Formats: sequence, structure tokens, C-alpha cells
Amino acid sequence: MKKFKFTISGDEYDVHIQDIEENIATLEVNGTKYQVTIQGEVKSTKTPKLVRKPVVQLPGEGLIKKQQSSGGMAVKAPLPGTIFKMNVAVGDQVKTGDKLLVMEAMKMENQILAEKDGQISVIKVKEGDAVLQDDVLLEIS
Repeated sequence: MKKFKFTISGDEYDVHIQDIEENIATLEVNGTKYQVTIQGEVKSTKTPKLVRKPVVQLPGEGLIKKQQSSGGMAVKAPLPGTIFKMNVAVGDQVKTGDKLLVMEAMKMENQILAEKDGQISVIKVKEGDAVLQDDVLLEIS
């Protein structure tokens, strides 16, 4: 908090005031910690102490829900964004390089392409959905 150098009877002391709470000060003198009582006028701190109620969680809040996978290859979002346009539906056959969907991220349209041949088994997003990086968008089996 504050550092001082004192000379008392020719001896030098390095004093570090670490904390002052009400009329008790915690300080360190030449590496040794002390708690001292301050007598006289005690100035109140200008910074108020924040007192909050304990956080009460609702039942099930904070639990991670695992979704069942169909066993297909998951197509994940490469970066955070919004689903702009869906080009496929469940049951569609796709080949490597086919456009699956268009995603808007950082004010640019990004085309998500199929990485393997297969059939769309699950679609987990719809147009307008906001997704985070690595969210599963759809699965190809």
C-alpha cells in the first residue's frame, strides 16, 4: 500500500503499510509483520466496501448437458457468428466441397463446405442462430 523509511535513534527502518482496517494497521518493518493499533483520529476510507448477497443457483443451473451424437462426422463452426443461409436439409446427399451453409462472421459471409461425402443426418442450427466457435452445426454420416 504505502512505503516509508524511518530513522529512529540513528537506525533506519523500511516500513510497508499493507492494510488499515478500522483502527488496526497491518505493516511490515524490515521484513517482519506487525499488527498495530492506531490511537487517535481514524480516517474512514473513501472507497466503500461492496457487500453482495450470496448467489443462489436454480436447480440444474450450471450443469453441462451432453447431447447424443448420431455417430456421424460433426461439422463445427470455424469462428463465432450467425447462421445466414442453410443450403441443405436432413437426408440430403452431399459430396466433398459442397456448400452446406453460409455463416456471417465479422461482417463477412463464410461458406461452410462438406469435408467428406455422405448424408446429412442431423442439423442442429437454423437460419438466424448465433453460434460460438466449435459449436456443432450439423452431422454427416
